Parts: sequence; structure tokens; C-alpha cells
Amino acid sequence: MLLRHLHFLRAVFRHSISAFGGPQAHMGMMIKTFVVNTPYVTEKELMEYNAFCQLLPGASSTQTLTLIGYKRGGIPLAVLTLAVWILPASILMGAFSFLLQYIDKRELGTDIFKFIPPMAAGFLGYAVIHIFPIAIRNMITWIIMLCSAAATYFLFGKTWVIPVLIVAGGIATNFSQTRIPQVEQIPRKTRWWNFWLFGIIFIAAGILSETARKNDWPGRKPINLFENTYRMGSLVFGGGQVLMPMMLEQWSVRPETVKKRNPNAVQIDEEKLYTGMGIVQAVPGPVFSIAAFTGGMALKDMGAHMQVIGCLIGMIAIFLPSALLVLFFYPIWHNLQKYAVVYRSLEGINAVVVGIMLASTFYIMRDISFSGPNTVSLVNILVILGTILLLQFSRILPPFIVFLCLGLGYFL
Repeated sequence: MLLRHLHFLRAVFRHSISAFGGPQAHMGMMIKTFVVNTPYVTEKELMEYNAFCQLLPGASSTQTLTLIGYKRGGIPLAVLTLAVWILPASILMGAFSFLLQYIDKRELGTDIFKFIPPMAAGFLGYAVIHIFPIAIRNMITWIIMLCSAAATYFLFGKTWVIPVLIVAGGIATNFSQTRIPQVEQIPRKTRWWNFWLFGIIFIAAGILSETARKNDWPGRKPINLFENTYRMGSLVFGGGQVLMPMMLEQWSVRPETVKKRNPNAVQIDEEKLYTGMGIVQAVPGPVFSIAAFTGGMALKDMGAHMQVIGCLIGMIAIFLPSALLVLFFYPIWHNLQKYAVVYRSLEGINAVVVGIMLASTFYIMRDISFSGPNTVSLVNILVILGTILLLQFSRILPPFIVFLCLGLGYFL
């Protein structure tokens, strides 16, 4: 199985080392890598996966990639896809938990990454151009797209916005009774083991963590770390930009308020956590990989071997809920599509996804300089247009575009 899908796994690895810009920009890279360059999935399937993953808590780009692997090779390939995608970023972020004391914080703002935001905007613009003709076909989808774009832009970062918009878009396209399924599908038997496993781990981790806290077990920090991280991975909507404030509250703010009754709570220095948040923005791959950094920092005072274990705990605990939830709920979602109400909803959901990506493009561009006589402003415009044109009219792989933008940042 591994040999048969080696080409696909290589594509996933290339994606993992070049995917800058967060989950929305990742979508543009996925279209280029997994739809255009090599048709592992169709545009329609990728849009469906992305829209479905927006409804779930966890890392949406990770869940989308996991579904691509699941579609091609079932559970085994889905697990391999997940591992190849998260390991490069997690290893880098775990290493930074060791190297942080040697890093000059003034150098973290190095200009090498200054053209990554316009490049990410270019990837997003390409994604919008590519899927626009598929998703926006009539007046109702135009209205849904524009409303979703406005709501996403002005409420960017609110945890409830994207799930609410997707549900509302699905409801809106159900007012027309003419949209019905083209093919009647026979529902499959639901496999509950993924969901039960997710729930059992969630409850068991909570009980064990609380027991360890009350009895003040000597080695309770790794247990508390796993529970904290697994809980955040299970409940966070909105991606890494929402996860990081949750981590700040859990491990920097809260420990100060409960210090008297819980002096041994997992705690990470606020300045170091802010530094990790800055570093993860410059690392390709999932933003959730910051959990490898926080895991290492949380157990740093227990020795180097426990710090390595902390990095592993953080990586596993943050991504495990996303994988279990997506692999459980997707077969149910797939079965529900035989019903007209769900089938009609897909039209509205896809329009919402286009609106979200359109808003994300403008949101990224908000902090990019386009005016002024300086060279950087002109290059920013050229990077956005150049990225879109290279993706649209060439077969250049996304990693080469990323390396080109890093080179521009180094030399200009």
C-alpha cells in the first residue's frame, strides 16, 4: 500500500514544507498540488471536504488533507497522510523549544519572510478564481458569497462565525425545491468506534488529570499537559489563530490566578509563549504544530528527556481529536447526502466557502503595503500577481514559488 501511494505521500510532504499562510492559503496550494498538477481529487470533492471540515472543531487544513488520504486509501493512508503532514512542522516547533534560549528575539522579525503574506494572498486569490465558476452559478449563490465575505472580514477570528455561516448558507439554498440529488445512494452502516474512542479519551483524560491534580501526583504534569492540549484540540473552532489565545489563557494567564490552590499547574512563561506564536507563523505546515513547542516548554524543567516527551504529547494531543472526529463524521455526512435537504445545502455551503476565502484574501492584504515610492510596495503587488499567474498558467510546484518569495525577502 505504501509503495502504491508513494507518489501521493511525496506530494503531501512537498505541501507540508511549503504551506505558509494558514488554512485558507493552504486551500489554494491544495488545489494546485492535489487537483491541477496531479488529480488526486476533483475540485468538487476538495470543496466538499473543506466545507465539511469547517463545521468541525480542530485543524481544518489537517482534516481536509486527512480526508484526501482517506478517499484514496482508507484509514491506513489517512493516518500516513496525517503523519507526513504534521511531522515536519511539529519537529521544527519542538526543536525551537530547545533552541529558544539561543535565539536573539530581535532576529525573529527577519525580512526573509516579508513577502510571504502577499504570496499567501496570491494563493488565496488563485483558489477563489479556480473554484468561483463551480460554486457561484446563480443569484442566490452570489448573495450568499457576498454576505459571507462581509461577515467573515468584519468578524474575522470569532470562533462561531464560520460554522454559523456554513449552516446558514446550507439553509438558504433549501428554499428552492428544484435542487434534488441526481443519484439515490444506499446508506451505509455507521461505524461508531472513532466517535467512542474520541469520547473515551476525552473523559478518561479529564478524570485522570483531575485525580492527579487533587492527589498532587509527583509526575502529574505530563498528564495535565495531555488533558489540556486534547481538550483544546477538541473544542477549538477557527484554526490556529483561535487556538493560540486559548493556550495563552490556559498556560500563562490562568496559572497566575490559581497559584495558591494549584501551585503545580502547567505554566509557560508569557513572553516565551508569545515568541513561539511568532515563530510558528514563519514555519510551513499546520499552525497547530505550536502544540509541540508548548509541550516542550511545559516540561522543560523536568529535564531534556521529558521535554522531548512533552513535544510528543503536545503534537499527538492536539491533532488526535481532529483526526478522530473527521474520520467518524465524514462517513455520516457522506451518507446524509442522499437526502435532498443535504444535497441542496451543498450549493449554499460551497458559496460560503468562496466568500470566506475572498474575505481572507482581503484580510491578509490589509496589512500589506501597496502605496508609497519604496521598492517593497511594488514588489508586494508583483508577488501577488506573479503567484496567481504562475499557479494559473504554469505547472510550477508551490514549493518553488515559496522559495522564490523567501529569496526575494533575503535579497531585497
